[in-house]
Amino acid sequence: MPEPDYPLLYRGLLARGKAVHFAYDVTARRVVHVSAAYEQVIGGSAAQVNEELPGWLTRLHPDDLPLLRQQLQQALDGELVQDVEVRVHRADGRTQWLCVTACREQFPDGPLYLSGMVEDITRAKENSVNAEKFTTKKNAILEILSHDLAAPLIQLQQLTTTLRSEVRETSPTMLHLLDLMERTSSEGVKLIRDFVDTEFLESANVELKRERTDLVPWLGTLLEEYQRLAGHTRLHFSFAALAQPVYVLVDVNKFQQVINNLISNAIKFTPDGGRISVRVAAADQRAVVSVTDTGMGIPPPLQPLLFEKFTKARRPGLRGEKSTGLGMSVIKTLVELHQGTIRFTSTEGAGTTFTIELPVAPA
Repeated sequence: MPEPDYPLLYRGLLARGKAVHFAYDVTARRVVHVSAAYEQVIGGSAAQVNEELPGWLTRLHPDDLPLLRQQLQQALDGELVQDVEVRVHRADGRTQWLCVTACREQFPDGPLYLSGMVEDITRAKENSVNAEKFTTKKNAILEILSHDLAAPLIQLQQLTTTLRSEVRETSPTMLHLLDLMERTSSEGVKLIRDFVDTEFLESANVELKRERTDLVPWLGTLLEEYQRLAGHTRLHFSFAALAQPVYVLVDVNKFQQVINNLISNAIKFTPDGGRISVRVAAADQRAVVSVTDTGMGIPPPLQPLLFEKFTKARRPGLRGEKSTGLGMSVIKTLVELHQGTIRFTSTEGAGTTFTIELPVAPA
């Protein structure tokens, strides 16, 4: 049986599929083939693709055009470039997300081609962005509420201890009630903190799914929730971006856990009325994120031990919040998995600043 003409086997798929397939003659600098989906996905006329291409390129997001050019050059150098996500400004004002795959093709003694595929991923991307925003707000609220819910139980536990020491003559029934109050409040605090710790550790132990992300709007959304609920913590929160945009390759959920945990520690060790600030900057191809508080600081003897697993540097918070000692070691691991570094400076009685540096995403 003769071998089938394999390109013909895909003719129906190429003609009716929702992905745009293209071939670009690099020497002639023109598109020599584009599939019918071009008109549906890009919104132009397939017969006029070469005339429309310059205008289409001007509608690419200015942060994504250099990225696309770089990736297509890598394709011309012989790499298979996959899943390059770019944004396009549509005539109706909406943002369209496209996913580009490309590779080099050259026949013996023939012209050089760049062939590939373009898919519209707008709906999936919008769903993903909305899910990330919801998760960001949810985790911030969860962290704040954990402190807010635990605080009265800690106070009840402390009042019970004081009451036990102050009462001179106590009946067996009263002792039983005091024991019950103390145990119930203690278990309630433990339950709240264990829930938050479990959420953090379960998220930390999942494989990273890194994507190109602008830190500025994402961290701004996170801090908005802390600012909105500042009355619960009785602290002041601020956010500053010294550079815009600041793109990095991160697993958004994991990096969110890092920032939330740093803010959580700042809340634990900052007295009422104090300030917690988050700042984003960029320098020397590095994104720099800092979390600063005006809290009690870290005693000098504990500072060298801070990032150790089950470190002796663990301390209860100012409001009695417990610490497993796992948090900072997990944070350091997550930052390093993102090819980043984390360091801190602290002055006892004056506050602490944690600084994370990450490689910026390719331009």
